[in-house]
Amino acid sequence: MEIDSHSSSAPDLVTQEIVRGKLLAAVDEMGIVIARCSMSPVIYEVLDFACGVCDPRGQLIVQTNGITLFTGTFALQVQSIIRRFGNDIKVGDVFMTNDPFDGGTHTCDIALIKPVFIKKQLEGFAIAVAHWSEVGGAVAGSISPSATEIYQEGIRFPGLRVCRNDIVQQDIIELIKENTRLPTMCIGDFNAELAAVRIAETRLNEVFEKYGADVVRDTYSYILDSSEKLARIAIEKLPDGTYYAEDYVDGDGITSEQIPVCAEVRIVDDEMTFDFTGSSAQRNGPINCSYGALSSAVKTVFKALVDPQGPSNEGWFRPLKIVCPEGTIFTATKPAPTGWYYEGSAQASELVWRALAELAPEKLSAGSYMSLCAAYFFGKDPETKDMFVHIEPAIGGWGAQADSDGTGALIATTDGDTYNYSIELFEAKFPLRISEYSLNTKDGVGAGRWRGGFGVVREFEILLDGGHTYCSFGRNIETPWGLKGGGNGTSNYMEIIRGKKTERISRISHRDLESGDVVRIVTGGGGGFGDPYSRPPEEVREDFLDGYIDAQVAEKKFGVLIDKEGNINSEITATLRLRR
Repeated sequence: MEIDSHSSSAPDLVTQEIVRGKLLAAVDEMGIVIARCSMSPVIYEVLDFACGVCDPRGQLIVQTNGITLFTGTFALQVQSIIRRFGNDIKVGDVFMTNDPFDGGTHTCDIALIKPVFIKKQLEGFAIAVAHWSEVGGAVAGSISPSATEIYQEGIRFPGLRVCRNDIVQQDIIELIKENTRLPTMCIGDFNAELAAVRIAETRLNEVFEKYGADVVRDTYSYILDSSEKLARIAIEKLPDGTYYAEDYVDGDGITSEQIPVCAEVRIVDDEMTFDFTGSSAQRNGPINCSYGALSSAVKTVFKALVDPQGPSNEGWFRPLKIVCPEGTIFTATKPAPTGWYYEGSAQASELVWRALAELAPEKLSAGSYMSLCAAYFFGKDPETKDMFVHIEPAIGGWGAQADSDGTGALIATTDGDTYNYSIELFEAKFPLRISEYSLNTKDGVGAGRWRGGFGVVREFEILLDGGHTYCSFGRNIETPWGLKGGGNGTSNYMEIIRGKKTERISRISHRDLESGDVVRIVTGGGGGFGDPYSRPPEEVREDFLDGYIDAQVAEKKFGVLIDKEGNINSEITATLRLRR
């Protein structure tokens, strides 16, 4: 592999912005290809994927809006291929990796990476990452909550060359077929990603042909340098200082022990350091994440702070440094399990968020439900007689901000622009019925001048015998935190209902299900902002009339006395608030 060094006069700004737009359009088209061609519903319906283009050194240049947890992995994964193959990267190659210990996340997130050559010169890499519903391992769906080593989490591809001269290596396809429970679906998802990186190669060839190599290379530099400049300007506006947060992870899947984690954020001039030293050592259970996922967790919050709207690229992150010793819950090393890595990385995002929230309350809210609260259902479809595997992240409540109530029913920070299934598609695909989908007003939210957003209740009726479920929910003990005197939010949990018996759980490796059982996923409400007694009585009344709170909550948490018709007793309300 040869990387060309060159010098040329820089193109004009208008041309560079046009080229940037062309590159962004290319990665958006990659996303459309994956969504339309994939076979896993979690990919085409939930949109659990992301696409990008990196330069010849592996620096991220453009990326689709998608899973935020892939923001920090693209460059690391491409660079792992560069290290592994060096000068042996050739025209027509495609590489495949899902190794958490070489820049990835967990084994279900499969990356295809295609080097792009223009006139025999390496000019970049196209990368597509998507969550396959099944990659083998100890359980259907591949991410057992009780896994104790990565070898129980399915097949791992350590940067394999899956295409030579643009011909798929059939041996690898056979390996996938023989090691997964849903081989047809897996091969379909593979083909979708392959189509995506190939369309990126086509579009990059068109851009280089129209504008010339020097212009495109200079645009790469322009994208990275201009983003770095904007990031540094944003950091300089923040007060220098050291900001600290600590929290607990609620169990690791093997034990329910609360696990201490912490983060220190240091701001000096136009640079920021994120230091996780002091966090727990890696655990036996699969809530560990590796450095790639930690990097994404930090970059997600950093980007929200400096410029949440600008398209992501590696330039934004040049002013930041991540410090964390090897072998922690955030920097796990082989053979630690990482199947539920998004629980560990979500905790890392939340720590950074919490440390910086009081510094920028107009951008960063109080604590959220945080966990993806993902649950798996699997079994044999009674109609088709085929195995099905269902995975879906749950939405929940976010925290309040300095000028607004928290957002309800929103996906967690780490999952970005993803969706939950539409009920119609869900019931058509799986032998399950959704009997309730509502806001979780029963458990409530964090009270405050601005209250937290509400979580949800999503209730599944089981329509088959011999079904199974497992799950791993964070924030099932430690609740979302409030800001500036706001109250804490509420917790996440799953309930399995059989007849008159209800079992409440949060991290389980397996439960058998029978026809007629009900599984209820409940997500928590976000933390509040400011003194609850400073919330205007009329806003409390509106929540009462909307059915979000009852009269008891209005009086107890907000000091507002409301009768059953929704009338405020102003005199007693004033007395209640004065007494406080």
